[in-house]
Amino acid sequence: MSSSGYTCIRTVFFFVNILFWFTGCALLGIGIWLRVSYEGYATLLPQYALLSADALAIVVGTVTIILSFFACCGSWLQSRCMLITYFTLVVLMFLAQFLLGSLAFVYRDNIKHSFTEKLQDGITNHYNMSNSPNNLKDVWDNIQLTFKCCGVVNYMDWHMIDAWPEHRWVPDSCCLPAEYREKCGQTANDSIYKTGCYEIIYKWFKERLLVIGLLGLTVAFVQLFGLISSMLLFCTVKHRRRSRTYKSYQQ
Repeated sequence: MSSSGYTCIRTVFFFVNILFWFTGCALLGIGIWLRVSYEGYATLLPQYALLSADALAIVVGTVTIILSFFACCGSWLQSRCMLITYFTLVVLMFLAQFLLGSLAFVYRDNIKHSFTEKLQDGITNHYNMSNSPNNLKDVWDNIQLTFKCCGVVNYMDWHMIDAWPEHRWVPDSCCLPAEYREKCGQTANDSIYKTGCYEIIYKWFKERLLVIGLLGLTVAFVQLFGLISSMLLFCTVKHRRRSRTYKSYQQ
């Protein structure tokens, strides 16, 4: 590789990973903010707390910071050890993404059914009327008011739950805006949302699949660029240390 080509790849590789380092810091900050501000959302699916948005943001942010550190230091210091470490970590991350994506696609119906059951179990057995911050009541109220829905599958998910075992009530957040008032969910009428929240949220995500797909392609492209660049830099550094033309590659 010529001196100018080596310098170009090294410089671009360095500054791209500087950008990703800042992105990782931002994701880590967002994850911590979500964990502090919306702690109650983990109670929706306590069995899958590690898959919550805050946990994923913290994990992705931390991994991005670590990868960017090895990439920047490896390219700047021309360290073969750091470059090969970066290469190995990116390969492992790519394989993990491919494996998780494949499993999610193959078992998508089972995952959907499992999530629905766990959400319904949370409503039936863990919903309460306490005023503690970030409890399940506040979380469901926020979801139902935002998406204009009621329950997981439908409004009947709220009937005779442990919080009111002898009543066919729904939370007040299920009431239509025109009928919304205190204890409106305890009145037997049709002025409530009939559609469950799961299908509406699922549809909301499906409408944004294009954005998710473009983001996935961007991440894959960056990973491919990182793999090729790190290996080129690794091989060039190795050649520079063994070749008599060492000085010809220096900036």
